[in-house]
Amino acid sequence: MNHIRVSVEVGSRGSEHLETMDAMVDTESTYTWIPREVLERLGVVPEEEWPFELADGREVRYPVARVSIRIGARTQPTIAVFGERGSEAVLGVFALEGFRLAVDPVNRRLISVPGLRKAVS
Repeated sequence: MNHIRVSVEVGSRGSEHLETMDAMVDTESTYTWIPREVLERLGVVPEEEWPFELADGREVRYPVARVSIRIGARTQPTIAVFGERGSEAVLGVFALEGFRLAVDPVNRRLISVPGLRKAVS
């Protein structure tokens, strides 16, 4: 599938200042990755360091923090990974699910989806 890109705004929690960027939507990425220099400029401080498995199979550790992210008119908290300097912003599944969004690969866009509960009580 060709990747789609969306405009997102990212900021530190509780701050009114958000920075706009284009992010590649990656349904193979658990979390949202933001270039380290962007998060630092926004005053976001790493909260923890988590292990990640990269596409090439390597296991690495990256700092993470909770941030605010805006897509369209909606703002939600999410987890951002401090990506490499100069890297591309990536919108991961955790954020997509928080916004109740899914990828429409035919029209190359994000679409609104309902929340699901499939377990039978």
